[in-house]
Amino acid sequence: MNIENTKAQMRKGILEFCILSILKRKDCYTSEILEELKSVKLVVVEGTVYPLLTRLKNDDLLIYRWEESNAGPPRKYYELTEKGNQFLIELGKTWTTLSEAVDKITSNNINHE
Repeated sequence: MNIENTKAQMRKGILEFCILSILKRKDCYTSEILEELKSVKLVVVEGTVYPLLTRLKNDDLLIYRWEESNAGPPRKYYELTEKGNQFLIELGKTWTTLSEAVDKITSNNINHE
């Protein structure tokens, strides 16, 4: 079994929740989202984030706007919609339930060597 593949799948499963949570706090462009994810050691590449942002936009969970930049081409800023906010609330409830359950099951078994 490939441990790296399993770890990647675990990260991928929570990426949508993390991105929506970032956008709940403030509108961001893709590089800001990537930097925030990287700052908490959830490292992903642009090739993973762009399709996810497009899917979230197509599902009406996000909208975007273009803004001029002093440091290059215009930037696409993403913003949570009301539907996206409600979706995030539901994900948050699910995350709380799942994380509590996983913590209870694994608390005595995890050895961080």
